[in-house]
Amino acid sequence: MRQRLLCVLLSVGLLSFGWLGGNGLTLLVALVPLLYISASLGSSSRDWWRMAGWAALTFVGWNAATVWWIWIATPVGPLAATFFSTMWNMLAFMLFHYVSKRAPKSVAYTVLVAAWVAAEYLYTYTEVISFPWLTLGNGFSGDVWAVQWYEYTGVMGGSMWVMLSNIVVYEALLQRSLASRIRALAVIILPLVASLCIYFTYSPNTERAKVAVIQPNVDCYDEKFNNTSQKQFDNLVDLISQTPSDAQIIVIPETALPSTYDEDEPITANEELLRFSVLVGDSHPSAMMTIGATSVKSYDTDYKPTPTARESWGMYYDVYNSALAIGSDKDYLHHKMRLVIGVEAMPLFFNSFIDLGGISGQLGRNDKATVFEKNGLKAGPAICYEGLYGEWFARFVREGAEVMLVMSNDGWWGNTPGHRRLFDFCRLRAIETRRAVARSANTGISGFITSRGDVDQRLEWDERGVLVQDVERSTRSTMYVLYGDWVGRMALLVTFLAVMYFTAYRIRRRNHLVD
Repeated sequence: MRQRLLCVLLSVGLLSFGWLGGNGLTLLVALVPLLYISASLGSSSRDWWRMAGWAALTFVGWNAATVWWIWIATPVGPLAATFFSTMWNMLAFMLFHYVSKRAPKSVAYTVLVAAWVAAEYLYTYTEVISFPWLTLGNGFSGDVWAVQWYEYTGVMGGSMWVMLSNIVVYEALLQRSLASRIRALAVIILPLVASLCIYFTYSPNTERAKVAVIQPNVDCYDEKFNNTSQKQFDNLVDLISQTPSDAQIIVIPETALPSTYDEDEPITANEELLRFSVLVGDSHPSAMMTIGATSVKSYDTDYKPTPTARESWGMYYDVYNSALAIGSDKDYLHHKMRLVIGVEAMPLFFNSFIDLGGISGQLGRNDKATVFEKNGLKAGPAICYEGLYGEWFARFVREGAEVMLVMSNDGWWGNTPGHRRLFDFCRLRAIETRRAVARSANTGISGFITSRGDVDQRLEWDERGVLVQDVERSTRSTMYVLYGDWVGRMALLVTFLAVMYFTAYRIRRRNHLVD
């Protein structure tokens, strides 16, 4: 009992380290203690439930150590995230435990690797309850030198590497043979060597664009939505005046526009947007300004036009978390594609219980990435949570984005690991798409990330200011951009085939056709 509890605590610590600012390489051995517990238990249903208890304790502890900060915005948030994350982890690991007691190791280990990655894939692509924060491949967000090959596989390739590494390390400790140790070293070291080779031989595009990111540092709770529109507007005007006149792009955070934008009207019909347009046109004639806004679209119909439409006074309308372009070749509008679980993607009655910050109620969304353009420069305006999803981030690049912009408002969770990891996840997105990223966050962290995942400049938490950088423009297309999360899709297929093989194996064994 005590030994197994120590194994659980060790696994929790090793799993959590990468999300708490430490080195993600601990993930390569993090599940070894849990594999030891699984091997020490038998095939009875009683032992299955015992393993389920130890596994649940491990995964709940991992969540508690890494997503506790959601509690600052809502007590229910971390509970919901922990429940769904643990459910998917348990589904994969307990399937492995069951198979490992009834089939050869090769079948069981195939199930473990494939089912784990497949579960991550399903959790990522499931609507409403998706919160893939703890996808194992995300644990290397602070160690971009080690995962440069994400441009081929995405983060799910990292998850596969983690699972394979844990298996071979466990087998090396179990067998204590030279061959098993060599296999373990090869699985761990070869991807690192390949990554380092890519890292040091990587040559970015020499064509550049001058980008300015603004960090207004508006308190989300005391100022953002409490009748301080003029103060917020003046704050943004002052910061825009500090950007160089030859800037080509000026990036302002998510929902920074103090007023609501009516999509049925031109941009110039909104007083604040008109003033911004005049300001940018006069002082920054070559610049395109991107700004986050709350937008509303009304429908002249007697029936509910979209699943997310709201009704008021006999009319329907949708509320969007949007990005607008000012001073661009034409009026551009992008609607946020991936919504934050809780307030942005839940039925309205959940608002009493779950509040992850921002606009209240079920928001509208679409699946199209809109690319903003001015004078031939194309930029992808990802909004906050979209920086967590590689597939959705890559859609902007498929539409022609040469530079990626991320507009965020991370102030809801205070000075916790939450906003730091969101910034680091953008480093992984930069590698997957090989696009430079300019990130503008309300309270931090804002900064510039190269297409190799390195951080050039950054404004830390609770700082107000402007950063300017000549960032790389690129038109190259990576394997990940072309095929998305193909590793996850392959894992689904392999899981299905492995379960079918296991089923056939058990039937043959019952009929004494195999030993």
